[in-house]
Amino acid sequence: MKKTKFNIEYQLNSASPSVLWNSISTPLGLAEWFADVVVVKENEYTFTWDNNDQTAFLIQSKPTSFVRFQWEEDFNSEYYFELKITALQVTGDLALIVTDFAGPDEMEDLSLLWDKQIEVLRRKTGI
Repeated sequence: MKKTKFNIEYQLNSASPSVLWNSISTPLGLAEWFADVVVVKENEYTFTWDNNDQTAFLIQSKPTSFVRFQWEEDFNSEYYFELKITALQVTGDLALIVTDFAGPDEMEDLSLLWDKQIEVLRRKTGI
């Protein structure tokens, strides 16, 4: 099934770049909002939700800027998901840009899932 790339931008008022970076790039930070448990071995991340594991590989990272992961089932494809920190020019606030890929029948559900996860991130970190 062909997937379509999409981006969602979340403005994060009063966000600290270091807090946001730790939240998207460390196992402890990701376990606060993205998954129940995150285990890392080198570049292999195992995310656990309700006792279900899913593996992703860290394929690219630039400190304090972005992390890019590829799910195991998407290995050797163009599909990935990325969490990118950017500063908004007008306000100076930070934004988190999520890039992901979804099939035509998954787009709405995946967008809602990201909305929910980012809301958890905001609650847990106060950003």
